[in-house]
Amino acid sequence: MDQLTWLDKLLFRLEAQRACLGWAVGEIAGRPGVVFELGLGHGRTYDHLRKHLPDRDIYVFDREVDCIADCTPPDDRLVMGDIVDTLPSMAQRFRGKVVLAHADMGTYDDTENLTRGAVLSRNLPALLAPGAIVLSDLLPLYLDGATPLPLPAGARQGRYFIYKTGRTPAARTRSLAAPSRPQRNDASSRPSR
Repeated sequence: MDQLTWLDKLLFRLEAQRACLGWAVGEIAGRPGVVFELGLGHGRTYDHLRKHLPDRDIYVFDREVDCIADCTPPDDRLVMGDIVDTLPSMAQRFRGKVVLAHADMGTYDDTENLTRGAVLSRNLPALLAPGAIVLSDLLPLYLDGATPLPLPAGARQGRYFIYKTGRTPAARTRSLAAPSRPQRNDASSRPSR
C-alpha cells in the first residue's frame, strides 16, 4: 500500500520541479531559442521561469487563464486553447527553435495523462532545437531524437522527467547527480495537483 499522502506527493513533485528547472536554466544558458511553458495553472512555474530567464521569450499554453494575477503572461505570449490544437499550430513558426519545453500538465486521470503525453510525444520533436531540454510531470513521453536523463540532486525519482535532444557541437550536458534513468510512473509516483 502506498504510504505517501497527497500532501507528500505534492511536496515531492514541487521539489523535483524546482530542481529540474534550476538544472535546465543552467543547461540552456548562452544558447538561442524560445521557451514553451505547457500548462499555466496558477502561474507559479511561469513566474519562476521569467525571473530566471529574463531575456527569453516564454510562450505559455493553456485552455484558460486561472492564475495569480501578477503571473499572467502578456497576450502576445499566451497561446489559448486545447494543446491538441495549439501545439501543432505552432510547428511552422517555431520549428527547431524551442530550447526548453516544460510540460506541467498532469491530472488525476491516468487516461487523460496518457492522452496528453501522446500529444506531446507526437508534436514536440519538430519544435525542439538541437540539444533542447524537455521537462515533464508526465510519463511516458516518447520523443523522437530525445534521450531520457537522470534527475538532478534534490529531485526524487518518478516525480519529474527530463529528456534531451541530440547534442549540439558547442554544448555538452552538465553533470547530473542522480545516476539512474527515469522510470515508468506507478501508482505512488503519479503527478499530484
